[in-house]
Amino acid sequence: MSAQKVSFYTLGCKLNFSETSTIARSFRDAGYQRVELDEQPDAVVINTCSVTENADKKCRSLVNRIMRDTPDAFIAIIGCYAQLKPQEIAEIPGVDLVLGASEKFNLVSYIQKNKQEAEARVLACEIEHVHEFSPSYSADDRTRTFFKVQDGCDYSCSFCTIPLARGKSRSASIENTVNQAIQLCTAQDVKEIVLTGVNTGDFGRYNGESFLGLIKELDARVPVERFRISSIEPNLLSDEIIEFVAQSKKFVPHFHIPLQSGCDKTLKRMRRRYLSDLYKSRVESIKKFMPSACIGVDVIVGFPGETDEEFRETFDFIHSLDVSYLHVFTYSERENTHAISLGDVVPAHVRAIRSKQLHQLSDKKKRAFYESQTGIPNTVLWEAERDGDYMYGFTANYVKVKTLYNPELINQTQEIIPLHVEADGICTCINGPSTELSRNNIHVSNN
Repeated sequence: MSAQKVSFYTLGCKLNFSETSTIARSFRDAGYQRVELDEQPDAVVINTCSVTENADKKCRSLVNRIMRDTPDAFIAIIGCYAQLKPQEIAEIPGVDLVLGASEKFNLVSYIQKNKQEAEARVLACEIEHVHEFSPSYSADDRTRTFFKVQDGCDYSCSFCTIPLARGKSRSASIENTVNQAIQLCTAQDVKEIVLTGVNTGDFGRYNGESFLGLIKELDARVPVERFRISSIEPNLLSDEIIEFVAQSKKFVPHFHIPLQSGCDKTLKRMRRRYLSDLYKSRVESIKKFMPSACIGVDVIVGFPGETDEEFRETFDFIHSLDVSYLHVFTYSERENTHAISLGDVVPAHVRAIRSKQLHQLSDKKKRAFYESQTGIPNTVLWEAERDGDYMYGFTANYVKVKTLYNPELINQTQEIIPLHVEADGICTCINGPSTELSRNNIHVSNN
């Protein structure tokens, strides 16, 4: 009898990718073969996000596609959307099993128990009863490894449902986290570990430890070339963390710092834990210690009550900052959030216009950052992604580069020097630390 086949589809953040990979390994250990969606899987697992309304719609669309292409597949839904709306998901035609935040890591056993159920089974305990931290990391899916060090969030931002989907902030101890990272590096040829979490900088809150203490121990004890911090709140990004990263040989000069708005009035309505002055000081501190650092920014447009003047304040504030790129989110109404009761709804077409303006600003910021890196030696880690004749990688400070595809380069680091950014946004490079080296067909992509 051939092995059962299982397919996975992940929506959302790096944290979801790390958890999907961990759950997939439990299926492998149970004798399942992992396949793609178009390979007629016996079971399909959809790990959902619920940051935006579009993520919910994408989940429904995916279920419909699976039912059309593989009508006999057992469909299990997990993740944030599954925790928030379990009964609603169970009513989607084709869904067989819905698991919440506490139950999803036991998915294999639940599938084996529930394959004969006539109706979709829902197993999702109330989020306030979810206290256990379940470590996760991605493997085999990508060259970089996403390593979950924290889960949940104690904040109450007025637009966010994540605390309702993920529960309270929690993490393992520094010792357990470091030991898992060491085991990860021992078992695989890992070159870069990306630290992920719902509120990563909140690591250790309830056991007397801290994120700074964690990164110091990771830096000292884990045999990996690179660590990257995926995202960290500005109020938790201390000067001590910035200064430590600046002198570290392993932690790369790349920070992704959620802003959400550059207008203090809007930040207060959002119930964020900082104002624009603090954010500005964090950016300035990073650039003081690491002039070539890459800084990414999350920003939300169209939040209730955001006037044209307030949006312009946000635009001008970001324009004034020495940051490298933006992740722009259009505000979408979410049930069970304070923001939905604020009124002063921003029309959809206005949200779209503002989003476009910030995307254009992001393109300009990214190009300016790439141009600032020309002539500066850097190191790229080549990834497995292939697009036609090219493969891609990222420098330590997150400049995306490409070269002619060579399978021998996958998961290898290579020294390069960016030369200049061309009209199409591509920067030609040479490989090696000296301009006397022969030129190679390597480029930096502005994608």
